Amino acid sequence: MAVAFTKEESAETAAETQLPDRPISTHPNLVTKNGLAALQAALHQARQAYEAAQTIEDINERRRQSALPARDLRYFAERVRTAELVEIALSADKVSFGSTVSFVRNDGRKQVYRIVGEDEAEPKTGTISYVSPVAVALVGKAVGDVVPFGDDELEIIAIE
Repeated sequence: MAVAFTKEESAETAAETQLPDRPISTHPNLVTKNGLAALQAALHQARQAYEAAQTIEDINERRRQSALPARDLRYFAERVRTAELVEIALSADKVSFGSTVSFVRNDGRKQVYRIVGEDEAEPKTGTISYVSPVAVALVGKAVGDVVPFGDDELEIIAIE
């Protein structure tokens, strides 16, 4: 029988199914209550997917099906382990972690973002990471402040 028709467990096959770890930020892992819940849910889903893949009998297929869930499992376990829950300030005097801030740009565009943790941030849905350039520029500022931002200026019009 030709070698092409045999299944072998080789180091090469194993290496092909191990994905590199997802990069983990060097910034503190600040999270909102919702952000922590989302991380825990993602960890649970990754664990379930990994356990399901472990039931596959063919070892090479098991390795292929386990690669992504194993990587996600490592990532989310670390993110949950290092999560620092930040209680949201009730004051709307200054922009802070958890604030929803409305601002107007020079060209008249109004934008509204909530400042959250890195894993929770999704600018398309109105959340930005506390380490994003816009958030860094806005944190600590108050309504009426005009914040230089590159060639633009951001005027804060509301904080919730």
